[in-house]
Amino acid sequence: MIYLLRHGETVWNTLGRFQGQQDSPLTTRGVEQADFVANLLRAEIEGETQAFEMHVSPLGRTRETAERIQRVLPLASREYARLMEVSVGCWDGMTKFEIDMEYPGQLDGSDVFDWYFRSPDGESFDAACTRAKSWLADIRRPTVAISHGLFGRLLRGVYAGLSRREMLELPVPQDGFYRLCGGAFSLVTGASISRKLAPASE
Repeated sequence: MIYLLRHGETVWNTLGRFQGQQDSPLTTRGVEQADFVANLLRAEIEGETQAFEMHVSPLGRTRETAERIQRVLPLASREYARLMEVSVGCWDGMTKFEIDMEYPGQLDGSDVFDWYFRSPDGESFDAACTRAKSWLADIRRPTVAISHGLFGRLLRGVYAGLSRREMLELPVPQDGFYRLCGGAFSLVTGASISRKLAPASE
């Protein structure tokens, strides 16, 4: 069993900057999202906490999110570089507009999902998927993982055997998380927890 979380909203998220392996802090909304997800996770695994370990990308925004989780759940955490966001190399920290201005023609024919892999020195799709497979292969016990938007798509896609296109089109919410179990994944949100906790109707 793996619970896959994304960090809360960051300053660069609000500016449309692709962070890659650079960083920016959580916004006030991002802190609220991390706290909300922490309580969702507590409702999901309370009573089983001792069975879980927490793996965290070493980037600041994921570590900040992990600290919010640990305020409500006593999970020991370890940092795993394999959970870091996909890097777009020299494009890390830039917006698509800036890339188009500074690297004319590089984004021609790309779309909102696949432009990440047009960078001249970024991580390739295959290399990122290999990293995801490597991390998944090492999971030996129930795990809470805190990662990123694009890499979280690839993790879920590799886990479920999706095509490249299917992976890149997956949603990346910051106010819920994914339960990975039995080769499939499902979204856990406030609504799903409410349904789980609701008494059976008579």
